[in-house]
Amino acid sequence: MAMLNRVHLNGLRAVETVARLGSLAAAAGELTVSVSAVSQQISRTEKQLGQALFERTASGLVLTEFGAIFAARLGAGFRELAQAVALADEATQCTLVVSVAPAFASKSLLPRLSRHFARHPNVLLRIDASVRLADLDHSDIDIAIRLGDGKWPGGRAELLLTQEVFPVCAPVIARKLKSIEDLAQTCAITDERAMINWESWFEAAGVPPVTFLKGARFTDPMLCLESAIAGHGVMLGWQLLTADALADGRLVAPFGIRAQSGLGYWLVTSATRSESRKVRDFKVWVREEIEATMAQFRSLESAA
Repeated sequence: MAMLNRVHLNGLRAVETVARLGSLAAAAGELTVSVSAVSQQISRTEKQLGQALFERTASGLVLTEFGAIFAARLGAGFRELAQAVALADEATQCTLVVSVAPAFASKSLLPRLSRHFARHPNVLLRIDASVRLADLDHSDIDIAIRLGDGKWPGGRAELLLTQEVFPVCAPVIARKLKSIEDLAQTCAITDERAMINWESWFEAAGVPPVTFLKGARFTDPMLCLESAIAGHGVMLGWQLLTADALADGRLVAPFGIRAQSGLGYWLVTSATRSESRKVRDFKVWVREEIEATMAQFRSLESAA
């Protein structure tokens, strides 16, 4: 290590940057110094090393044989330094911003957040409840959980759970439903903004669609859920929205038939930004929570 004392760090940075970017001008831009300053730092470093690192040609600087080997080692070293500094940044940047739809935040995250607090006590969670996917490259959002087909421009999407849809209602309504055809004697509770529809479920059930009695229409799935719990009719629900209400008996799934909606819940991060440790930890945690919820969901089915 004592050998490093005879070589200035700024000079080594200049050598590595010029070697990586291929020109003095590009290196000067990255290092925010003048071209002449970069050239002087390289000359000083060559004198300190006693070795020529670049050949001066009419078209610019070209690495010597020794310079190419030296620059490769420098590049690896500076990458290690960058990773070390990133670790320090992660230690001080302890806020994790998660963007989720309000329904997912209310039904899937909030009841389970205490376990994240216990596992990661140094991380402050900030929940951005919005149905709109923010620009992940130009916002403070670290990760988003979104329902869709997994295609978001500029986003890196990992499937969390495939969505399945099925009718749910309060027990008092379920007692009147002896067959699927009996749905024609009930009111439909409809989310006007939903990306799902009854046709896919009737197709999975192998029966023609029925015409419901006129019920209530909402623009929020949470209101649909509360309306179903209150016994106003039948809604087309899905696993994560209805899991807790099914577990405690406020809702029942009267027919035991589930249909693929063609959508899923996805973990979405920026495709151009590296994932921090806190994001990776959150992904592990939320996958464990969803799997536990689905295990409970499957146990309800087997008991029915």
